[in-house]
Amino acid sequence: MTDETVLIRCRNCGARNRIPVARLQENPRCGRCKTPFPAISVTSRPVMVTDATFARDVLESPLPVLMDCWATWCSYCGALSPILDDLARTYAGRLKVAKLNVDQNPATANRYSVMSLPTLLFFRDGKLVETAAGALPKAEIERYLYPLLNH
Repeated sequence: MTDETVLIRCRNCGARNRIPVARLQENPRCGRCKTPFPAISVTSRPVMVTDATFARDVLESPLPVLMDCWATWCSYCGALSPILDDLARTYAGRLKVAKLNVDQNPATANRYSVMSLPTLLFFRDGKLVETAAGALPKAEIERYLYPLLNH
């Protein structure tokens, strides 16, 4: 069992709740107002997102989200994929890593003005907080993640 915790902000009252990662599957509630948190999926793999699932998987996520906007024809996107897989494993329970195929899901790509690939979008509390374009090295992506995870 791990002693790692995650901070989750309650959407109802705004309280910040520190929850042990090992207890995320137990349907935790806010310590202040007792509102249940949405189901928190602890996965060590990136989640495929579509235009139809974007709001639920990204905007309503109680965890911060790193979303990769990619396409099958983009060689740089393919080079970034193993790094994102590694980040999903490393930050499981603290961060959701999502992938959006922009060719199949143009509405979300247009909404966030994705003009080059790959583009990484960083979300916290349902809001876009940072954007980064290009096949960045793992250390550079982690520099973007640090303030996202330590908010």
